[in-house]
Amino acid sequence: MKTAEQIAKETQDKDGLAERRAMNKLYRQQDESHLWPIRGRFNVTDRAIRYVNKFECANGAIGGLEYCYVLEGEMSRIVNDESNW
Repeated sequence: MKTAEQIAKETQDKDGLAERRAMNKLYRQQDESHLWPIRGRFNVTDRAIRYVNKFECANGAIGGLEYCYVLEGEMSRIVNDESNW
């Protein structure tokens, strides 16, 4: 599993939408939604990406390492929310 720092560093040579797509692709590749407690009921990474997109619409764009941190925080919140189990 790559860390937020590794993903941000690996995609820093890209700009704007290309950077975002590359980050999302790397996060999707290491998605573990099939494991407990989600057990494949939905894709945690996709749900977090949609949430962060809505967050940006309301609060302004974020990028780079900050985007990775926000995305990982949202994934953690989703997995740890008992209502999703």
